[in-house]
Amino acid sequence: MIVSMQDKGEALLSKCSKGFKSLVRRKQVDSVHVRREGHQLARKLTALDLTAIGVGTTIGAGVYVLVGTVAREHTGPALTVSFLIAGLAAALSAFCYAELASRCPSAGSAYHYTYICIGESVAWLIGWSLILEYTIGGAAIARGISPNIALFLGGEGNLPAFLVRHTIPQLGVVVDPCAAILVLIVTFLLCAGIKESSLVQTIVTTVNVCAMLFIIVAGGYLACKTGWVGYELYGGFFPFGLNGMLAGSAIVFFSYIGFDAVTGAAEETKRPLRDLPLGIGMTLTLCCILYMLVSVVIVGLVPYYALNPDTPISSAFSANGMQWAAYIVTAGAVTALCASLMGSLLPQPRLLMAMARDGLLPAFFSDISTRTHVPVKSTLTTGMLAAVLAFFMDVSELSGMVSVGTLLAFTVVAISILILRYAPPEEVPLPSSLQQFIDSVRKQLDDDSQSMERKEFNDVDIVEQSPSQSDHGEASIQYPLIEKQFSEGNQDKQNPQRRRNIAVWNIALFCIGVLVLTSAASAEYLPSLVRFSLGTVGAAILLCSLVVLACLNQDEARHSFGHTGGFLCPFVPFLPAACILINAYLLMSLGVGTWIRVSIWLIMGALVYISYGWRHSSLTNAVYVPMAYLDHIYRASSSHQV
Repeated sequence: MIVSMQDKGEALLSKCSKGFKSLVRRKQVDSVHVRREGHQLARKLTALDLTAIGVGTTIGAGVYVLVGTVAREHTGPALTVSFLIAGLAAALSAFCYAELASRCPSAGSAYHYTYICIGESVAWLIGWSLILEYTIGGAAIARGISPNIALFLGGEGNLPAFLVRHTIPQLGVVVDPCAAILVLIVTFLLCAGIKESSLVQTIVTTVNVCAMLFIIVAGGYLACKTGWVGYELYGGFFPFGLNGMLAGSAIVFFSYIGFDAVTGAAEETKRPLRDLPLGIGMTLTLCCILYMLVSVVIVGLVPYYALNPDTPISSAFSANGMQWAAYIVTAGAVTALCASLMGSLLPQPRLLMAMARDGLLPAFFSDISTRTHVPVKSTLTTGMLAAVLAFFMDVSELSGMVSVGTLLAFTVVAISILILRYAPPEEVPLPSSLQQFIDSVRKQLDDDSQSMERKEFNDVDIVEQSPSQSDHGEASIQYPLIEKQFSEGNQDKQNPQRRRNIAVWNIALFCIGVLVLTSAASAEYLPSLVRFSLGTVGAAILLCSLVVLACLNQDEARHSFGHTGGFLCPFVPFLPAACILINAYLLMSLGVGTWIRVSIWLIMGALVYISYGWRHSSLTNAVYVPMAYLDHIYRASSSHQV
């Protein structure tokens, strides 16, 4: 009976171990060896196309309102500095995205990178969060377009009757037909093909940028005529102090969200190793320059306390006798919203396609059109869902959930950079159909390794030892070079694994330290002493683990991981560490209500994963082999097929 209980315990322990390993299983980087079945996405995008997608997605209509609100309440004339600091903070994430996008240029963006570097369960939660972000973000943008169109036409009464918002008395719901129609138009445009949709995106984004350039040039001319009155104030350049400027940076940071949409089109890029980093870099640079120049002009044109919080730019021009400029500003806001809508709906079908390819979602979402080479079924599904939400729901209260998805993705991408540099995956999954080739290659390489070791041993010129020396173990003293050679060989095998273990533990400790520190910094309901104590402990853990990582050598396998020859993130581990810290703080600063809603969504996602994704994953029956065996196995299978 005792033996039976022991057997049951061992079986249970084995099942638990197998279940945990399945949660952290990692997939292979797509390479020349990976041949996908069916039709593929068309590689038609250039760096210019990617920049248009990124700029269009990033510069929404929010900047046309944000400059007034933030300048009045937080920064004053220092708004330009806040935009610069926020741009530099966003650049930390952009560097991380650029390296991973060039190493792993496939659809799925942060979900794809997380699956490769961290594991399946975390990747699923990131993908699930991004689905929420894109859906709610698209619906929220669409509902913001119709008021701006009405403003451009001179009032809601000038809109056609079928586009006007109206209330359903029985339900008390305000429906927005214009928003739903716009979502459907963009959806059908995305189904037409990536090159066609990117061309429209480029045109719309160009109109938006031209409107911003008009604001900069015309506003700068007016400010020069009036003497830049906004900067000649009693309170100086920092009326709200350094804290106000930093608070403004935290708010305007979200105006840089959108550059990650560039990585969503990675699989449709002609030269991903070069164009993806270029697209990300040019997107962020252009957006930062435009934001800073607009803020310089508007805050200098009108004193910050006199800015209208709802229409700051139009009001600033009207105050200087240019009422007609409101039409150009409104046109810029409308085109900005349209470009953002296209940018929000573009990545989601590709994300669903990537998750379906991996078996975590039904294969329905992975189908690619034979004519347009885009995932039409996924695009129509996401477009219909976003249109329904835009028609029936006021999703402004859910907009905070969009920020959670983005910040979680930014954080996990930075962690992936640390893992890639210090502890990249040593094994890759292969389908079980290659089992016979895996066994033969493993046996052949093991035999070759053993024969090489025997040859090296026989080549050592060992002088014959006397019996007395052998009995007393004095050979190692008389011939120390032999002892040194074998000890160095053992150390070479043990030291890399030991270094990897130290790196993994310190990456985990760093994340724990960041969590403790940011939680203490944002928990204003706790007593000051408790917050200070927790913050000190978190900071100590964070700094110690970061120092250890900085002292460790990065793994040599990083040079051959994924597609080589692309962009490399600089200043590792410090840059990814700063990225993790900033994004974690912003996550912790979100409201409790937002986190409750996000938690409900994530719990729903966990249930979907357990009931479907975990069971249907493409890695369920995969065989993991060392990366050194990979080329030999594919060569063996190719020669067998020939």
